[in-house]
Order: sequence, then structure tokens, then C-alpha cells
Amino acid sequence: MIDNPADFIPIWMFLSGIAGFLAGDAFGDSSRHRKCLQQANDDMRGLIEKGRPADDSLIKAITQNRRVINDIHKRVCAVTKGSPKASS
Repeated sequence: MIDNPADFIPIWMFLSGIAGFLAGDAFGDSSRHRKCLQQANDDMRGLIEKGRPADDSLIKAITQNRRVINDIHKRVCAVTKGSPKASS
């Protein structure tokens, strides 16, 4: 018959149980965070795909506007560089 409880349940059983619980908790927590981040990334990818213009006419209009602004800038810079500076 076992009279002493320390003989029945050794301390290494408690320590291994605690270590296993802590390892499982840490692994489960990192796994849960990873799944949450993957879901957030998938949601953002969906939003980005929805935000893209479906037709090329909008992209062409933006490109044309960019070209016009660049041409205007070149002409304005050429005029201002050729003008004499005002004396103080």
C-alpha cells in the first residue's frame, strides 16, 4: 500500500505536465494569430481586387492627363528659366 503521496505521483510528472501545457498554449496561440493574419490578408486582397478599375478607359484617361501635365510643366519651366530675375 502507498502511504506517501509523493511516492504515488512523482514531481517529474507534474513538471512534464506543466511544460506540455505551456508548449501547447504557446503553439496554439501562434497558430491562432497566424490564421487570423491570413484571413485579414485574404480580406485585403479582395478589397484591392474590388478597387481596381474594370475598364482601361479610366487608366488611359489618367495616363493622358499625366502626359498633359508633364508637357505643361516643361513649357512653364522653359519660360521661367528664360525670364530675367528681378533685382532687389
